[in-house]
Amino acid sequence: MTVRIYLTSRVRVENGDLLLDESALPGRQGRLVLAYLVAERTRPVSRDELGLELWGDEVPDAWEKGLMAIISKLRAALRSVGLPGDTLQTAFGCYQMMLPHDTWVDIEDAATAVHAAEVAIAAGRPLDGYGWAYVAYHIGRRPFLLGEDGPWASRRRAALREVYLRALECAIVCDAANGDLAEAIQAAEDLIALEPVRESAYQRLMCALAETGNRAEAIKVYERCRRVLGEELGVPPSAQTRAVYESLILG
Repeated sequence: MTVRIYLTSRVRVENGDLLLDESALPGRQGRLVLAYLVAERTRPVSRDELGLELWGDEVPDAWEKGLMAIISKLRAALRSVGLPGDTLQTAFGCYQMMLPHDTWVDIEDAATAVHAAEVAIAAGRPLDGYGWAYVAYHIGRRPFLLGEDGPWASRRRAALREVYLRALECAIVCDAANGDLAEAIQAAEDLIALEPVRESAYQRLMCALAETGNRAEAIKVYERCRRVLGEELGVPPSAQTRAVYESLILG
């Protein structure tokens, strides 16, 4: 059985029919430490690194004992879903999660999926990327460790957001290739709402609208892009965006 670990929405570990839900973890700190060690399992993580993430600049006097207690409870929680007692290892003041080699982790699958979608699109095979784009989309849009604002959690949340944005961009292309132009237009609008200065989203929205026969609306999108870039960045649209616009005018 492949161990499946979800770090988005509710943190949980699945091992066959056995489930470890975040409600059974040692509180908010236990959830954070589990997520940290799963995501960073390719390397040892020092106690100091975990202490900084857990307590920031206000590290309590007995923080090491507190961390050891969290680790002990995590080991017991992992054993409850059939994982060996040495899954969470300690050595030289560091911790490392030693999971089965085929363990599935949602945020890692999202990153792999969006890359596969982009490769398919770049190769001119957008329909092959359709499923990959939506795997990344559905995982990337989920919340990551809500309530945690330490440096590591913030970086990981930003990385997942970027996966989601890339997945939306792939979805535009894949939906259009599949003839789902309404879905492509909605994905482009969603992307623009999240990233108002992302020119590629405007370009893809113009193309999708043009495919529906609505060239007038596509031209309005260019004007919107020009206005936003001018107001936010003080720059005009790029040559690529102007080329899409000119094709609409001439076409």
